[in-house]
Amino acid sequence: MLRQVNLDLKLSRKDYKEALPDLQRRLYDLQKACWDHSVASIVVFEGWDAAGKGSTIATLTQRLDPRGFKLHPIRAPRTYEKQRPWLWRFWLKTPNRGEMAIFDQSWYGRVLIERVEGLTPKKEWQKAYRDVSEFEQMLADDGTVIVKYWLHISKKEQRKRFQAIEKDPLESWRVTAEDWKRHKEYEEYQLAAEEMLERTESEWGPWTIVEATDRYWARRKVFQTLIAALEARLGAHAPPVERVAADSKDRGLREAMEDAEAMLDGERAEAAAKPGRRKKGVDGSAARAERVM
Repeated sequence: MLRQVNLDLKLSRKDYKEALPDLQRRLYDLQKACWDHSVASIVVFEGWDAAGKGSTIATLTQRLDPRGFKLHPIRAPRTYEKQRPWLWRFWLKTPNRGEMAIFDQSWYGRVLIERVEGLTPKKEWQKAYRDVSEFEQMLADDGTVIVKYWLHISKKEQRKRFQAIEKDPLESWRVTAEDWKRHKEYEEYQLAAEEMLERTESEWGPWTIVEATDRYWARRKVFQTLIAALEARLGAHAPPVERVAADSKDRGLREAMEDAEAMLDGERAEAAAKPGRRKKGVDGSAARAERVM
């Protein structure tokens, strides 16, 4: 499944800059309509380390009303959470009617990192497929829109990004020994991910595989998929499409942010091209307890 994904898909920066304002405006209008008509939504981001989940979420939420969504970065369960059914902590984060909940990693860690790293007995992670399907179906039956993304990059691209981040003095802390360990286990994680995608695909909670080598392509696809899902759920209640004027008042701010991002990418690429040894990471045992793939 993932081996057949075309990771060479790209979108030019010019086309992305032209499309982004309209996509953000459309998503904002749909967020407002969902609030007005009590439609809850859940957006799940899974995928490889360094695939761009964080930056994609930042762009997705940049023009949303912060009162209408909550972002949940998921880490390993705390001790008190382990004393309860494993989905309990996720039930607490489900959105109220009219709100949007965005998960940066999610309950799928049960069948990914916990499976590959042996943190959960085989019987338990196998049972989790049924638990997840029932969990999502109950939410969907209550009217919640569920959109799930898998951001996909190759092993070679992941290594390239890790090395670029490590050479950035302000960002190097983000790459740990545990990240490199998972990188070496890429094939094992890919097998687990493919089984997860196959067994948890459903009418009420479909997966979207996002080709994430090119960040512009990935972000546009994420916007388009979420917009289409909300429009389908709202039906006749979906607001008419409005385009953002080319001379909108925040044009200067957008261009400044995009130029800064492009400059940072250029500096990372230049640093990655320079010869040098990859520094050794610290012991990953603590990170293992805090991170979910």
